[in-house]
Amino acid sequence: MTRAYNFSAGPAALPESVLRQAQEELLDYQGLGLSVMEMSHRSREFIGLAEQAEADLRELLGVSEEFEVLFLQGGATTQFAMVPLNLLHESQHADYVDTGAWSTKAIKEAQRLGEVRVVASSAANGYTDIPDPSQWQTSPDAAYLHFTANETIGGVEFQSIPENHGVPLVSDMSSTLLSRPLDVSKLGLIYAGAQKNFGPAGLTLVIIRKELMGHAGSHIPSMLDYQNHAKAASMFNTPPTFAWYLAGLVFRWLKQLGGLEAMAAINQRKAEKLYTVIDHSNFYRGPVVPAFRSWMNVPFTLADDRLDADFLSGAEAAGLLNLKGHRSVGGMRASLYNAVPEAAVDALVDYMLAFEKERA
Repeated sequence: MTRAYNFSAGPAALPESVLRQAQEELLDYQGLGLSVMEMSHRSREFIGLAEQAEADLRELLGVSEEFEVLFLQGGATTQFAMVPLNLLHESQHADYVDTGAWSTKAIKEAQRLGEVRVVASSAANGYTDIPDPSQWQTSPDAAYLHFTANETIGGVEFQSIPENHGVPLVSDMSSTLLSRPLDVSKLGLIYAGAQKNFGPAGLTLVIIRKELMGHAGSHIPSMLDYQNHAKAASMFNTPPTFAWYLAGLVFRWLKQLGGLEAMAAINQRKAEKLYTVIDHSNFYRGPVVPAFRSWMNVPFTLADDRLDADFLSGAEAAGLLNLKGHRSVGGMRASLYNAVPEAAVDALVDYMLAFEKERA
């Protein structure tokens, strides 16, 4: 069987070795005679693998005991509501930075639940950069400051963690978490859907300072209270067991690779190879200001959009899949998440150069 190279923005590529191990264990996990998918989440075996997954994640990111690590459901979209429900109290407001489609969605959801102040926005620039943090109109009495670390659709990424301006810093890291080292201690809450860099769709990771929990009002549904999930070790209800198991395998794969320093070096090389082709061509164009380019999601356009369909069909024939840009922006987008091998980027670069030579 020949596997294609998958550049999907999500659900995204998973490491082949992880898929093979899951395949081997699918019918019989460690001699128990049943699949992880069939196993009780209350069983000793599942609790053991869940605890190991958390321990490996804490080791990879250097997460201290000041934080709870929660394995939840509902995707980052549910977190757009859970964050203000838990952290934004009456008479308070929350500060948000608007850098693209996903931060805009987070803002709109939070506005349904309380007062939101957009302290900076790059909308006027077509979401091709990030507003200068020194110009953000933050306030010291905000409940929290929210930013989206990487805009999957627009390909705009924070290259460092911004200042918290004296309030808890909250970040949607769905498409960047575990792609490189991260100083978790600078943040109050991180949330991320798994289906980019560390697992399949269905699992959502939340890393939250313990001191931020337990203050939600009585109006909040019990299923949306972080404290309830923390007290129940992320098993307040039946968790996404198979997705949790697969994420644990990915964490182990990252450790075997050499950890996040090694992963960062690979990811940086992949991105630089693709951006180099774009920058040295009059045929391809990248819309994002270079200082804010994403390592994870590389959008680009062709000089003549009438060639888009031919480019995509040729790419698919070459085993390069899911390169079509998001419907809201068009063009192309190559997502270079952790499990996309460097060989995939090399193949894409070769194809782009050949297509340009033939059709320019």
